[in-house]
Amino acid sequence: MKTVLVPTDFNLESTKIIDALVEAQPNESLNIIFLHAFKLSDSITDMLMLSRRSRDYENVSDEFYQKLETYKRQYANQIHNIGIEYFYGSTVFAFKNFIEAFEVDYIAYPKNYNFQAINKYSINPKYLTERSGCEVMYLNMMKLHVQENLIETRIPETRLQGSNA
Repeated sequence: MKTVLVPTDFNLESTKIIDALVEAQPNESLNIIFLHAFKLSDSITDMLMLSRRSRDYENVSDEFYQKLETYKRQYANQIHNIGIEYFYGSTVFAFKNFIEAFEVDYIAYPKNYNFQAINKYSINPKYLTERSGCEVMYLNMMKLHVQENLIETRIPETRLQGSNA
C-alpha cells in the first residue's frame, strides 16, 4: 500500500488528480492525503490555539467532501483511504517529520499546478516538497468529456414549401 500526499487548495478540480493517480498506479492500493500548508503565526495567542484549528476545516466545502466520498466508492478496490491534513510550519525539517509520521511514499502534483492560498497564512507547498527528499510525481489531469446528445431537427417539408411561395 502506497501513501500519496496531494497538495491542494480544496477546489473541486483538484480532486481529479485521483483519476490520474489510479491510472498511474493501476496495481497499487492507495492512501491519499490532501494537504494544505500554513506558516506558523508569530502571535502567542495563535500558537496557544493551534490545537483548536477546527476553523481551518471550514475552508473545505461540503462539495469537496462529497467528491472524495464519490471517489472512494468509485475506486473502492484500489483506494483504501482518502483524508485531509494540514501542515503547520515553514521548515523543511518539520515537513520531513510530517512526511515520516504519515509514512508518505510520494507527493503528487498536477502537471500544471498553480498554488492558491486559502488564507493569509497559506504557504506554497512546493518550497517544502521539492526539498523534502520525498519522491515528487507530476501527473496529467484527466479531462473528462461529456458526450453531447445532439438531436437532429427536421423541418416538415410542408413548412419548407410554404415558405418558398
